[in-house]
Amino acid sequence: MFRATRPLANVLKRTTGLTGLAVHPNPLPQLTKTYEETLSVLASIPPSSVYRQGVEALTLRKLNIVKNANGDVAAVEKQLDEGQIEEALDVASDELSLAAKMVEWKSWEPLEEKPEAGQWEYTGTAPPS
Repeated sequence: MFRATRPLANVLKRTTGLTGLAVHPNPLPQLTKTYEETLSVLASIPPSSVYRQGVEALTLRKLNIVKNANGDVAAVEKQLDEGQIEEALDVASDELSLAAKMVEWKSWEPLEEKPEAGQWEYTGTAPPS
């Protein structure tokens, strides 16, 4: 009976090989949930916000990859191209946290104080006067 379970043990992932990043037991549902939560948070940001437009497009693309993979973790890892699925989960969680912060900060609103002259000028890229 030990021999029968041996192939199964070779299929199951034991470690990510990355310090501090544990193997997730069921990553695809969690990834789907995180992407959907991110889209929900982004809905509270005005549609004209460049941040919302960019993150929403990227998150929808990633969500479609996960949903169309039919449970194939390897296919998701390959299409997302973010390393292991646990790393993709980490990135998705970070983006969800950042989206919540952007809502808190109201980053789409104009600055409270007028920026000092030259504050947004970079070497060789000064805007025309």
